[in-house]
Amino acid sequence: METKEFNFKGFKISGFLMLFLMLVMLAGIVWLYSSLEVWGIITGIVLTVVWIILFVGYAKLEPNEAVVMIFFGKYKGVLKENGFFWVNPFMTKKKLSLRARNLNVDPIKVNDKVGNPVLIGLVLVWKLRDTYKAMFEIDAQTMAASRPGKDGAVAYTVSKQMDAFENFVAVQSDAALRQVAGLYAYDNNVVSDTELTLRSGGEEINDDLLKELNSRLEMAGIEIIEARINYLAYAPEIAAVMLRRQQAEAIISAREKIVEGAVTMVKMALERIEDESIVELDGDKKAAMVSNLLVVLCADESAQPVLNTGTLYQ
Repeated sequence: METKEFNFKGFKISGFLMLFLMLVMLAGIVWLYSSLEVWGIITGIVLTVVWIILFVGYAKLEPNEAVVMIFFGKYKGVLKENGFFWVNPFMTKKKLSLRARNLNVDPIKVNDKVGNPVLIGLVLVWKLRDTYKAMFEIDAQTMAASRPGKDGAVAYTVSKQMDAFENFVAVQSDAALRQVAGLYAYDNNVVSDTELTLRSGGEEINDDLLKELNSRLEMAGIEIIEARINYLAYAPEIAAVMLRRQQAEAIISAREKIVEGAVTMVKMALERIEDESIVELDGDKKAAMVSNLLVVLCADESAQPVLNTGTLYQ
């Protein structure tokens, strides 16, 4: 999206130079008052008013700060140069922070692709990229002005302005998180193993979330630097059922491995008995031996030995 932001090209001088000139002017005002002449006092009053007006024109900028210049409602550009300056005192100066900020979005309940309710949380890093969009494309100034300060007064401050932006990011990140989470299943229990899920997606899910967030926040001049899912779990109402299902799947998987190993061991035992001619076994005796070995190898508890004194050789 095209930006309307441009650098401030109006008159500005070093703040230290202007401070020196104002100190000289202040000395002149004092001298005029001390003259006790009518013309001197009148001139001193006029210069005092001018001095107070000029004092408002100072602006101090630290690294990664910006000042949006507005002249009686007209946008005059943004000042991003670091230092101490003096500009037209009739300029309205809106200071903004361009530094990166963290936002930890509390877990919210959403429905995944198959309709299961899950809790999902998000942490992201964001910063202002376009000061014009941030100030004029969204109603951030009204939101900032409506936030009372510690003393109850309502006034514009940088912190309240950035809090207004953060609130806008929080609302949009909630919507983006719901949008992305609804495109994927929680895990592969109800979808194919090759399909991307919230649990297995990792960086791919985070990349989709980053793109969705930047798309939504482009209009506000806000850039998301990093976005990651930091919490993922089933909702409490189905968590217990899903835990039992996972336990059952784990048991089945373990049983499959046990049976596979037991069959291999039984086969190996029969082959060794036949190769070394330890004993002659017919079909019934082989079946009995296989049954006994499988019971011993697949049982959860240790088998109780039973001595066979003649059945095997009769």
